[in-house]
Amino acid sequence: MRSPAVTTTTDLSLRPVAGRIGAEISGVRLGPDLDGATVASIRAALLAHKVVFFRDQRHLTDETQAGFAALLGPLTTPHPTTGAAFGGDHHVLPIDSERGKANSWHTDVTFVDRPPQASVLRAVHLPPRGGDTVWANTATAYQDLPQPLKDLADGLRAVHTNDYDYAAVAPEREPTGDLRKYREAFVSTLFKTEHPVVRVHPETGERVLFLGHFAQHFTGLSSKDFHHLFDLLQQRVTRAENTVRWSWREGDVAVWDNRATQHYAVADYGDEPRRLHRITVGGDLPRGVDGRPSRSLTGDSSGYTPAV
Repeated sequence: MRSPAVTTTTDLSLRPVAGRIGAEISGVRLGPDLDGATVASIRAALLAHKVVFFRDQRHLTDETQAGFAALLGPLTTPHPTTGAAFGGDHHVLPIDSERGKANSWHTDVTFVDRPPQASVLRAVHLPPRGGDTVWANTATAYQDLPQPLKDLADGLRAVHTNDYDYAAVAPEREPTGDLRKYREAFVSTLFKTEHPVVRVHPETGERVLFLGHFAQHFTGLSSKDFHHLFDLLQQRVTRAENTVRWSWREGDVAVWDNRATQHYAVADYGDEPRRLHRITVGGDLPRGVDGRPSRSLTGDSSGYTPAV
């Protein structure tokens, strides 16, 4: 998709960060009072570039971050399972290194039937070095597939579940304290949802690979076949050509299209604290190439995300 021409009543400008994904937007002060033309330009850039970055938005609070996010669509609660125990005010989910590190490729909350449309992430406290986040474009990943793999992927359905916590990847010892409580809360309500492996984006019409960490098996296939095929397709998503890496500064904000990306938080900062605040915008029911929608198998997420 061609990058949009960004013209608004502000001095907003756009600079692509990588060849296939990511753009930095400058000349805008984020908040709930943005004019409609500026919001429309941000949305257009988001659809074109999949993730957009805003430097130095230190004026934002949790409340004004939520006010900006609400301009993009109706907000979810902080999280389907951990929100009650670990969510903040104003729809905020703190992403805190003390509760684990999300260093595994995933799309947010795909274990529910209506995963978020978009996420708005603000850097609150950062380590002195490291702690970058990487995003991958799942639309270009699909476009690059040879036609036989496209045909195969088009017909696959995957079951996603929260039974595996992406934010606490295989610790060497038994988790304690907040990490243990977080992991227990994460699986306190079990969700399983069957999604198409190839989703048709509801706004752009692009076909995207809809996989990530929460996908646990393919409907109708053995566990062995799942692992072979999952690795084959997932590795296409995370090829370096499909990615962009962002080095955070405190006050930075990233907004990504959760329907067309995966992301990975690089855990290269040791025991230094790292905290970011995430707010998510409610999404719709994914549909595959054949038009069939996702279907919930276990768990009711209606209290988490509004109907879109």
